[in-house]
Amino acid sequence: MKITFIGGGNMADALIGGLLRKGFAAADLRAVEINRDARAKLQEKYGIVCADSIGAVGDDEVILLAVKPQQMREAAQGSGLRANANLVISIAAGITLPSLSRWLGTHRRLVRAMPNMPALIGAGISGLCVLDNAAVTEDDRNRAQTILRAVGSTVWIEDEAQMDVVTAVSGSGPAYVFYFIEAVEEAARKLGLSMETARTLTLETFTGAAQLAAASADPIAVLRERVTSKGGTTEAAFASMATDCVKEAIIRAIFAATERGRELGALQAKD
Repeated sequence: MKITFIGGGNMADALIGGLLRKGFAAADLRAVEINRDARAKLQEKYGIVCADSIGAVGDDEVILLAVKPQQMREAAQGSGLRANANLVISIAAGITLPSLSRWLGTHRRLVRAMPNMPALIGAGISGLCVLDNAAVTEDDRNRAQTILRAVGSTVWIEDEAQMDVVTAVSGSGPAYVFYFIEAVEEAARKLGLSMETARTLTLETFTGAAQLAAASADPIAVLRERVTSKGGTTEAAFASMATDCVKEAIIRAIFAATERGRELGALQAKD
């Protein structure tokens, strides 16, 4: 499988590195990037061919659009791709498949993917969906899945409207976790622990809890209850959070992120 990345930013970098670690040959990957420094960095780091324009594209080549959302229309319209000749994967947040199809001249072999920041260390999760089940073959799905699995896990979403939820939950989700880590670490420092000790305790706690949750067949609520002894310290913490409606605030925040995703998609659809 040959893959051309249009855009050479952090996520393209992560995917290229992940694919090479999975055994892909550098000769089968190339990147199109208008920034000279970014091109030089990718070429030196991975030994792949980098160019400032897409040039000739083989019919079996996968095109992965990794430019910023505000650059997507120009990149798609300037790609010169023939309608449905190639599988095209977009990892741009907020760009809907109908909009992308229109910019590509009614191209329908389209997969939209939403990876997240932990992809940078191979621990990401990506939601994927297709524009047209008739146009995107099973082989196309497998190739898209193979590419995104180079940096983590994947889930398929059958209704593109739900991709805004995916973006709010897993795309933005690492920031929520960082926010909670930041708060716990700050509390530890204010209670007298050194910065180094506060950071170590907090990070190891979050890492261990996430690993335990992933390894356990029990619901998350059951795991939480096992830590919460009646009349103990954890119960006191949850009583404080309940007073402040922390759980409800988190749910409202994810609803707000989902709604913003829908708004951004609607704005793009007007172009």
